[in-house]
Amino acid sequence: MNDKDDIMMDAARLSQSIAPERDLWPEIEQSIVPQPRRNWTPMLAQAAGVVMLVAASSMLTYFMVKDDGSASLSVQPEYLFDEASFGGTYNLGPGFTDARGGLASKLDAQLERLSPEERADVEANLKLIRDAIDQINAELAEDPDNAHLQALLLKTYREELTVMRKVSDLTQAVMSRTDI
Repeated sequence: MNDKDDIMMDAARLSQSIAPERDLWPEIEQSIVPQPRRNWTPMLAQAAGVVMLVAASSMLTYFMVKDDGSASLSVQPEYLFDEASFGGTYNLGPGFTDARGGLASKLDAQLERLSPEERADVEANLKLIRDAIDQINAELAEDPDNAHLQALLLKTYREELTVMRKVSDLTQAVMSRTDI
């Protein structure tokens, strides 16, 4: 039993506490104490950015869609000439005659609203179209049953009406602008 007594005596001589070589408390405290929450600033900045993006998009959409009467878009159907007959009569029907007469009566007044350069361009285009109509009619006089010439004549008349309508739309849009 001597060995047992010796061991007990050696154990009693040992110090009751051992000081660590370095201070371990900061590492221990960090693992025990819960970490403070991250700063909310980045998340709030992102949320504010999203709100601003939605607001800007909504405002842009509102101003693009808003109808204040100053710039209205009117869509007019192309003129259709279903009642056309060719041969000796060259009758394009009352629909065409009415549309062409209405636009032609307004054309002179609308041309006055354009600059001299624009007016010259429009008149040159209309002269070119009307010369083409005269040439096609002359060919149809020789070959009245030519379906290709008939279709070309209808297309040329449509082009004439389209030019007259665009001049009308252009001058109306210029006269109705309020931001000038």
